[in-house]
Amino acid sequence: MERKDFETWLDNISVTFLSLTDLQKNETLDHLISLSGAVQLRHLSNNLETLLKRDFLKLLPLELSFYLLKWLDPQTLLTCCLVSKQWNKVISACTEVWQTACKNLGWQIDDSLQDALHWKKVYLKAILRMKQLEDHEAFETSSLIGHSARVYALYYKDGLLCTVFSVDYNDELDILVSGSADFTVKVWALSAGTCLNTLTGHTEWVTKVVLQKCKVKSLLHSPGDYILLSADKYEIKIWPIGREINCKCLKTLSVSEDRSICLQPRLHFDGQYIVCSSALGLYQWDFASYDILRVIKTPEIANLALLGFGDVFALLFDNRYLYIMDLRTESLISRWPLPEYRKSKRGSSFLAGEASWLNGLDGHNDTGLVFATSMPDHSIHLVLWKEHG
Repeated sequence: MERKDFETWLDNISVTFLSLTDLQKNETLDHLISLSGAVQLRHLSNNLETLLKRDFLKLLPLELSFYLLKWLDPQTLLTCCLVSKQWNKVISACTEVWQTACKNLGWQIDDSLQDALHWKKVYLKAILRMKQLEDHEAFETSSLIGHSARVYALYYKDGLLCTVFSVDYNDELDILVSGSADFTVKVWALSAGTCLNTLTGHTEWVTKVVLQKCKVKSLLHSPGDYILLSADKYEIKIWPIGREINCKCLKTLSVSEDRSICLQPRLHFDGQYIVCSSALGLYQWDFASYDILRVIKTPEIANLALLGFGDVFALLFDNRYLYIMDLRTESLISRWPLPEYRKSKRGSSFLAGEASWLNGLDGHNDTGLVFATSMPDHSIHLVLWKEHG
């Protein structure tokens, strides 16, 4: 058939083909395929692959590609990065996807940093650290040696580990506060070393004192006020403290009026919430109203003690293990074995180290000291973060 006659025939056939129903079009194609030889079938196969397997990430506008990528889970996205350099470039540039993935892992996010490649790297680091936690391989141990007698009390702040009883201090106020076995709390001039005041009212050993700036307003205090918390076996007392040292107890908190429930000798206060552990679980108070917000129970493991409490994680322990709890699900996600040791009645022979990671990991705050406890051989047993793999 001549070229001109072929083109006329093809135009007529095309018009007729377009007028057919979808079923008729399919039957026509089936018939043509049955009449085709090897050369025609190979031609058809090569062209179908191009038509059916279009690179939509390459063809779509970047904003629309980002919208579609948000529906995929991070592990699938990492697999997609292996498809081609173009896919890896587009997927790696989707800041929102990787920031969301990091947030879902409990990672702290600086929204002002919009470097997408940075957040993909952060996610890869985050997933590795969370895998180490799940496999109970995130920590390592060490020891401090040098004491000539058993250490019964430890204190950690600003990177320093001290072997003293329950204390806290504030450089701005030039004040140090201490709890004692004589049921009192003493307020000291930090620079002079002199006792400024003795606070009374406890009927048990004062096992924990915390000096912190208030972040919320109530009838009893305002944001910016310095607050002292002191805890014994049954009660938590709240004191105002500042330039004027003479102060009276603002409020006394407890979990049972008949003293049937004992508090563990651990206390967390960040200026907004108070958290303390008991045999029934973790109690969290709202500092503005002094109401109990929630009780986090741990029925599968008895007698867990609180070491640290944040926005995302809590650090707990018992006689055998150190535990990390995800506060979003109230489930234990990791543990680390501890050596046999004897808890002191004061409750201060063991403590948490750096605590900023409890508000969410960020790839930088999971370093250094996690936990320390004194040992019968006069040494200090340390649990430290492992370096990132």
